[in-house]
Amino acid sequence: MSIEKLPAGTRGARSVPRLIQRLTLPIRLRMHHRAGDKMGGMDLLYISTVGAKSGERRIAPVARFDDGDGAWLVVASAGGQAKHPAWYVNLVAHPDAVEVEVSGVRHRVVPEQLVGAGRAEAWNRITSLVPGFAGYESKTDRPIPVLRLRSAGLAEG
Repeated sequence: MSIEKLPAGTRGARSVPRLIQRLTLPIRLRMHHRAGDKMGGMDLLYISTVGAKSGERRIAPVARFDDGDGAWLVVASAGGQAKHPAWYVNLVAHPDAVEVEVSGVRHRVVPEQLVGAGRAEAWNRITSLVPGFAGYESKTDRPIPVLRLRSAGLAEG
């Protein structure tokens, strides 16, 4: 299984420095768990990937949209930044090592990058539920990946 990494952009929203993100992640994860795995009213999943360069397991909270039959849609928007979020880069590098935690249950998942009409349909559904996502496309010139994560069973451990 492989996923083609989409090109990065040349312009986009500003980001919080990675060091700050990494240092605050444990606090943010606790806050999200206490809020019922929600942030800004959106349901979250916790995506676990293997670092593209480091080889270390990484976790990131990501907005999720249920897609039925044990599948979720996620958007690699990074708030409209020029660069893809790290979890997406890691997922592309190691698509066979992706896990998610949803409502306290860990799943192994098979990622699929949506393209064409499938992506357009998913994007329209996502932006109708959370209109703020639509603004990310105007902030950057990179294509914003939309992925379907299909459960391949419960994760071990």
